[in-house]
Amino acid sequence: MKTIREIVRRFGSVTVALTAAAAILLGPAVQADARKGVELVVKEADRRVDVTIDGQPFTSYIWPTTIKKPVLYPLRSPAGTIVTRGFPLEPRAGERVDHPHHVGLWLNHGDVNGFDFWNNSDAIPVAERGKYGTIVHRAIKSAKGGANKGELQVTEDWNTPDGKTLLREDTTYVFRGGPGVRSIDRITTLTALDQNVVFHDSKEGMIGMRVARELEQPADKPEVFTDQNGKATTVAKLDNTGVTGKYTSSEGKTGDAVWATRANWTMLQGSIGAEPVTIAILDHPSNPTHPTYWHARGYGLFAANPFGAKAYTDGKAETNFTLGPREAVTLRHRILILSGTTTPEQMAAQYVKFTGEVQ
Repeated sequence: MKTIREIVRRFGSVTVALTAAAAILLGPAVQADARKGVELVVKEADRRVDVTIDGQPFTSYIWPTTIKKPVLYPLRSPAGTIVTRGFPLEPRAGERVDHPHHVGLWLNHGDVNGFDFWNNSDAIPVAERGKYGTIVHRAIKSAKGGANKGELQVTEDWNTPDGKTLLREDTTYVFRGGPGVRSIDRITTLTALDQNVVFHDSKEGMIGMRVARELEQPADKPEVFTDQNGKATTVAKLDNTGVTGKYTSSEGKTGDAVWATRANWTMLQGSIGAEPVTIAILDHPSNPTHPTYWHARGYGLFAANPFGAKAYTDGKAETNFTLGPREAVTLRHRILILSGTTTPEQMAAQYVKFTGEVQ
């Protein structure tokens, strides 16, 4: 029997290697499960759509009343390990409890016509809620599974505090997976309604996720982060036992040096227990201001932001993106979750595949 290391050397691809290794080590049961494909189960009364791959839970699209936007939560590795933070929905021992608006995988922005959609949460004092926008789930247009992929189409409204809709959001999620790999394509079209909508330059954006404690980067000191509303959040230095994360971008930046730089993709690698995990966000060339800026923080915030140049360049550049009435913009991203490590060259190949498959 070949070892996983031998398979990796032979095939030179983490996805192929993990697939082959899983089939060899686990035998016919894995191959039988693989035929189950991707299944979506709509549970309107529970405000969720559950996604399984090869019979195993992967993620759920949820829109609970306790958070201010629909999200995918939680996200799991191909081995079933949860890779997103539990707080605030399902707190776990040892994890951080800062930034209560960081839930699962989301897309929003910190300044849309002066309203903050990024930082909104139930933790905002009632007297201050007039500054914050809410993304409201409206409808599931389609939910279908398949042998090779599943697809979910939803409609949402970006609303001001008084209930006025600034933007209609139409998002398609495409879920794929097999032994050793999971992927999500998020294709989002934002359409302005009856007025100009401006995505003002803000570092708080735009597609983001909050990862499990083990995938944070080890921290050597506490830090304080301030949002555009002047609200400061202290991120404490915690015990770094088992904390193994490290960012790498397509431009060769690593660790904290990735933040505020531009790149086609960034990946985060670490281990949860004995399982090596790679998470990557890929930015499509057709997206505005591509290559995107990366709002990738060591404390576990992993985000790509096309509209934050001023904050990321110390004021040397500025991006204010405007949609006129009934104008639209489409954002395309792929999220990869691998049970294993991969090289920058292998991730570059995944990027080429993404840009070929998603137009």
